[in-house]
Amino acid sequence: MDKDIENQRCGVIAIVGAPNAGKSTLVNALVGQKVAITSPKAQTTRTRVMGVAIEGDAQLVLVDTPGVFAPKRRLDRAMVQAAWGGAQGADLIAMVIDGKAGLGPKLEPIVEALKHRSERKWLIINKVDIATKERLLAHTQKLNDQLGFDEIYFVSAATGDGLPELKTAFANAMPEGPWHFPEDQVSDATDRMMAAEITREQLYHQLHAELPYAAAVDTEQYKERDDGSVEIHQQILVGRPTQRAIVLGKGGQRLKEIGSKARAELAILLGVKVHLYLHVKVKEDWENDRGIYRDIGLDWVE
Repeated sequence: MDKDIENQRCGVIAIVGAPNAGKSTLVNALVGQKVAITSPKAQTTRTRVMGVAIEGDAQLVLVDTPGVFAPKRRLDRAMVQAAWGGAQGADLIAMVIDGKAGLGPKLEPIVEALKHRSERKWLIINKVDIATKERLLAHTQKLNDQLGFDEIYFVSAATGDGLPELKTAFANAMPEGPWHFPEDQVSDATDRMMAAEITREQLYHQLHAELPYAAAVDTEQYKERDDGSVEIHQQILVGRPTQRAIVLGKGGQRLKEIGSKARAELAILLGVKVHLYLHVKVKEDWENDRGIYRDIGLDWVE
């Protein structure tokens, strides 16, 4: 590392909030490249994703957590556990809220949980580019009365508005100490995990209204060929035959399109040619399969 070790600062920032607050978009923007998938669909992030950003002599370890919500099923419970697990040991907890959508019952479990936490807490009001100033100030006042934040920032993760100031403030708030990761590392996700996430992102982008939340992507095989290219075999798991038909599309066209877009993005991400093979499998009770939880990076929750 060419940074002066004596002046290094490093810390962990847990990014928490309700589904669709823009947490993943914020983490990607601060890192400067994609480390977490995004989509308009709520609860896109399922596991704890770590992004690593550099600002001057400071390394920011950004933990993008699943949205916190009232869990109804085993998968929900596992995701909420992953969210709060991601906040363990953080130097700072940043609560992100959607400035346009505002407050409401979905924020209540987060507010309640944060009341009992001793870490420094910052409030980040996101999507200021599409929210009215009056609403933003009203939301801020109400939340601050409840939690007493150490710092409050107004940003737009989508346009970049306010992000340089936020990143500098994060850096200044980090404790002195050696960096946790090499300078060129941007995430702790393996290429195999990222490959599954990129395909799942395409599923959501292309089948937003049609495909229910209950679909998973499992990277069954990931190998480098002798010519330097990568061969990836993935299984898309859905709950019902009707969902399989939706993913396949007429004559398999939808699946081809999903594969084509995912392959192109993976080639950019990995910097090599990618051979991607997808197939769709109906597994009615996949949400109760311990092995799948392990493969997608979630702990099994009873």
